[in-house]
Amino acid sequence: MVRCCKILGDANKGEIAMLTRAKLDRALGAVPTPKELVEFMVTLATPPKDHCRVLEPACGDCPFLEAFAERYGHHHEFVGIDIDPEAVYRAKARVPFATILEGDFLLWQPSERFDIVIGNPPYGIIGDESHYPIHTLRERKVIYKQRFHTWHGKFNIYGAFIEHAINLLKPDGKLVFVVPASWLVLDDFSKLRLFLAHTGRLAVYYVGKVFQRRNVSCVVIVLEKSGKGMNLYDGEKLIVSKPDYKGELIRFETPQALEFERGGIALGHLFDIHFAARSPEIRAHPQVSTEPQRGLVPVLTGRNLKPGWIDYEHCYSGFWMPKEAAPTLRFFYGFPHIVVGHTKGTRVVAALDERCYPWREEFHLVPKECNLDLQAIVWHLNSEPMQAYVRTLYRDFVPHLTLTMLKRVPIPHDLVSRNEMPKLPLEG
Repeated sequence: MVRCCKILGDANKGEIAMLTRAKLDRALGAVPTPKELVEFMVTLATPPKDHCRVLEPACGDCPFLEAFAERYGHHHEFVGIDIDPEAVYRAKARVPFATILEGDFLLWQPSERFDIVIGNPPYGIIGDESHYPIHTLRERKVIYKQRFHTWHGKFNIYGAFIEHAINLLKPDGKLVFVVPASWLVLDDFSKLRLFLAHTGRLAVYYVGKVFQRRNVSCVVIVLEKSGKGMNLYDGEKLIVSKPDYKGELIRFETPQALEFERGGIALGHLFDIHFAARSPEIRAHPQVSTEPQRGLVPVLTGRNLKPGWIDYEHCYSGFWMPKEAAPTLRFFYGFPHIVVGHTKGTRVVAALDERCYPWREEFHLVPKECNLDLQAIVWHLNSEPMQAYVRTLYRDFVPHLTLTMLKRVPIPHDLVSRNEMPKLPLEG
């Protein structure tokens, strides 16, 4: 069993010394790239001229540099960089024709730019080991956030790799990366999408779950600095083309899905969407118990939510409380409202909570202005046309329904009455 004892200086050295090879790869966000994917990406990285400077960041043992040299020749100038000294050692043996550097790519500032940057950057959120995979770099997170303009929200380290790699390209350079598909739709990547839209011509190839033992849907992105617009491919088949792409969500916008979306009113115009109370808040509530008692009801979770109905009997959260105290956690627990699943994958699961129970998870919908038929809306949200709409647009880009996706869900005009709405309790 290999143990790793060095990572760029002495930061976290004691912690690193205790990591096995597999655990270190996970802590650095490293995932081996299948050979077929490497070869596909190399075909997208055609050299624009006879002699190119080619860079592979987070290079591992340099599968991309090796494949590029085999396809286009060894006469190009090759550079690889990796933070892991053992990876650097392996890379030097595998690609002796390349210059391999040990260092943190995100802090690296070479004196000369590159014609092509290609590779599989690490992915994961930097933070404490108990919550986030990339914990070995947590002391540098502040530096990264200051350095990268696209860093927003929780972000993900692969977004920083994209920004830095593009900034290291020559004016007519090309980036070819395989990354998780989450940046296509998550709000945390809104700045990154704007950056890409303003930087060059973007091609996105959906390749799905290509990594073994990783439940992550991926895309290959190709960014050419000498152009504009965005094309989205399913494999190699062009599905969406936007010559004037401005950084909006990237979705599989088929004519049928867009027609369905335009055929109603966006849910976000009809409802205020709230999220349930979190576990620490529930745990701290003076009337919450971790044992069932007479007069208490379960605090519900996503496991209690089913299409069109709610399981009020089982307690999956481990918390109970008086039902009449539920509005002290969230005001909307005090009246019937629609609950929509956040933890159900990329699909819409909805039910009407008529008993007004406390919740620990999921989205909670409070009508804004209209007298709505909530049961009819629940039926529509659970319908097969709705599921087909969501599956078509978002595939498996992310493992859950997001707030932005939910806001755009269309509600048919015939389910919306402009009569005066019954007054509801005010938040606060």
